Amino acid sequence: MCDLVARTGRLQQRYKDGSRLIAGCIPFRYVKDGNSESGEVVQVLMISSSSGPGLLFPKGGWENDETVKEAAVREAVEEAGVRGILMDFLGDYEFKSKTHQDEFSPEGLCKAAMYALYVKEELEAWPEQKTRTRTWMTIGEAVESCRHAWMKDALVEGFCKWHKEKMGKGDED
Repeated sequence: MCDLVARTGRLQQRYKDGSRLIAGCIPFRYVKDGNSESGEVVQVLMISSSSGPGLLFPKGGWENDETVKEAAVREAVEEAGVRGILMDFLGDYEFKSKTHQDEFSPEGLCKAAMYALYVKEELEAWPEQKTRTRTWMTIGEAVESCRHAWMKDALVEGFCKWHKEKMGKGDED
């Protein structure tokens, strides 16, 4: 049984210039790998979509009563059941949602602020575990598995560049 409850509804959603504001993260960890130069390889965590095929990174609406960083951390717990250290901002990524059009964003425009999350804990129970599965994979596998082009951009142009510059450890394939 999970004591945490996922937030639902749109009453507290943030919007700016006709776009719904989203917060999300790319959860990652290091695993030992005898074949790599450093002895470690970086893996990212992807989750199943609740609305169709393909894998995603945790993300969701940024609400009025929280900071964007708090929203990114909340989404990681709610959707992927992970906690950790929220690292750096990876970038803003714009996309069009087919399922989330409303009076404040009639065209379904969204702007996602994405962060790197160094995972320290995987929860045994989390709010959306009945509708989502989580899968750890290499960067290469994740690039092939991304459901949305903007998430692939966040991974390759955001996370991979950030990881190489800031972390400077582990192989990414």
